[in-house]
This record gives sequence, structure tokens and C-alpha cells, in this order.
Amino acid sequence: TRHNICFMLVDHLLQLASERKSMRLEKMEESGDYDLWQCKFAGAFRLLVKPQTYMNLSGKAVALVCGRHGIDPGDLVVVHDELDLPVGRMKFKRGGGDNGHNGLKSIQERLGTPDYNRLRLGIGRPEDPYKPITDWVLESFDTRAEAFLPEIIGHAAKGLDIFFRRGMGFAQQHVNAFSLREEGSE
Repeated sequence: TRHNICFMLVDHLLQLASERKSMRLEKMEESGDYDLWQCKFAGAFRLLVKPQTYMNLSGKAVALVCGRHGIDPGDLVVVHDELDLPVGRMKFKRGGGDNGHNGLKSIQERLGTPDYNRLRLGIGRPEDPYKPITDWVLESFDTRAEAFLPEIIGHAAKGLDIFFRRGMGFAQQHVNAFSLREEGSE
């Protein structure tokens, strides 16, 4: 579904780590609240977390992992779906409001701060302004958008690599400039 685009990115990173011995993938924890892996990514060991709570309660999983592993919110990268960006657009930023995103609201409440890094992956809004957002985010991508998902996910993964190696400014240049190439264009 559109809501799962972020899990698609984590799955992509896990797949890369399982194929490359140099990434040293290790499953660390599996609880009712989250699944946690450690792998070497962008030159250091990183934790990859998939909350297993409802998205609206994902702050519980994030806070538990941050607390158990001594992670400062400023070192955290939350990847989330973004209605206000069309499919194929993404933005990297630090801090900000929740913009009505209940998962971000939950994370902010649990961490006590909005000051964490965010990789926003566009899923767009429904064309029908009366279509409930909850229905929209729980539907699958249309065929055209689905065809672009590998390119989107690959670019986002590269953006995370750049973020950890070179910092936010370089990551923003890479991520924020991304746009899909239409068929027939070069």
C-alpha cells in the first residue's frame, strides 16, 4: 500500500545487506512493537527499525528503540509517506510539524521533540477531494506509480547513504532534486 513505501525502503536496505557480507546484517530484536536489525551501512553500524504497532502509534516503537540503544532524537532518521508530495518526489529535512501525519505526531509526543531527521517519500493525494485519506493510503499504488517504485526506493537509499557519509546538505541536494524520468525522455 502507499503507507508501506517506507517499509519498502527498509526491505531494500535489508536485501542489500543480506547480499553483501561487508554490510554484516544481524537481526537484533523482534518484539510486538518493532523488528530491529543492525547492519553496516554508510561506513558505520546502523539500526534499521520497522515498527509493528499501528502507524498511528509508531512513536512507541521509536521511543523504545531510542531509549534502549541510547539514540538521541537528533541522530534519528524517520522515513515517512508524504501526501503533499507527488509520487516520485522526496524531501529530506530536519524538524518541523507533524502536518496531520498521525505517525509523526506519535513520534513527537513520545520523544518530546520534533527535532529529528525526516526523509519524506511522496505518495500524492487522491484526485477525488472527497475520497477519505485513510482509504487512499491503504490502497496499492496504481500500475504507473508501481513501475517507478524501484527507482524511487533506490534513490532514497542512496540519499540515506549520502546523509550518513556527508551530512544533511549533500543529502538534501541528492534527494530533493530527484524527479522521475518519463518514458521517452533522457
